Amino acid sequence: MDRNQYPGLYRWIGSLLLLLAMAACNDGEKKAGFTDSPKQGTINISVDESFRPVIEEEIRVYEALFPGTRINAAYKPEASCFKDLFSDTMNRMIIVTRGLNKEEARFYNDSLGFTPVSDRIAADAITVVVNKGSTDTLFTLNRLEQQLSGKLGSRQLIVFDGLNATSTVRYAVDSLLHGAAFDSSVVRAVRNSAEVLDYVAANPDAIGLVGISWIGNPEDTAQVNLLKKIKIAYLECIYCADSPYVKPTQASIISRRYPLVRGLYYILKENYNGLGSGFASFLKYQKGQLIFRRAYLAPVMDFGIRDVKINEKL
Repeated sequence: MDRNQYPGLYRWIGSLLLLLAMAACNDGEKKAGFTDSPKQGTINISVDESFRPVIEEEIRVYEALFPGTRINAAYKPEASCFKDLFSDTMNRMIIVTRGLNKEEARFYNDSLGFTPVSDRIAADAITVVVNKGSTDTLFTLNRLEQQLSGKLGSRQLIVFDGLNATSTVRYAVDSLLHGAAFDSSVVRAVRNSAEVLDYVAANPDAIGLVGISWIGNPEDTAQVNLLKKIKIAYLECIYCADSPYVKPTQASIISRRYPLVRGLYYILKENYNGLGSGFASFLKYQKGQLIFRRAYLAPVMDFGIRDVKINEKL
């Protein structure tokens, strides 16, 4: 067919092909784009295993409030959570014990065109636990440092939820040993926090370190039953005039009377109002904060201040 004889027909065919190509492109973008919202959809997140009990409850309540949502959580060491955030394009959020540092924030801004949002959602205590039969329940920070560095011998093993890459190990190195390496002969590594508690329950001379949400909730039947096998130890309070040793409680965490306190943060890799944003808001505000409170972590929700008139006759 001669193009010059039917110019209008060729223009019509060309326009039709262009429209079909644009439609195919738009359809591909729709399939590749995110279709979730705070009230519907499915996302993957990674969570520091130290906080599994409380985050499982947060997810259970959120999904009950919004039945069209599904939050698939993988519980793993903190360093693995950060790897997921860096390398897994399907991972929308991580819940860990620190925010992004400057180098990490710069990397994301360069690679994604935006910096992931992070915020503090609770305060946690690293709890020292001992066997139920032990009478050794008073610890100072200096003693923990001496034991971790091997200066007090190896009769008592300190049990961690892993030798590498966990937030509890990182906290011990940073805050107790001030960056120095611990003596591996006095440390035992198990796979997770539940195994720390099991090991301490079975070994009279063991000392375990776990997050408070694993053992500090007196309303959780499983945790109450664990307290028949282990004890929560007292730690030295260097700021207290009235009580030299304290247990980890919400009051002692908030006041920092208990010395081994760390934050809990979300880091959200989402630059639109999706399911990740909805879950982050839930964690940060009233309903999510009440769950942290019931789990005996310290909530961090801001409270409003209002002027009121007091009836002095009452």
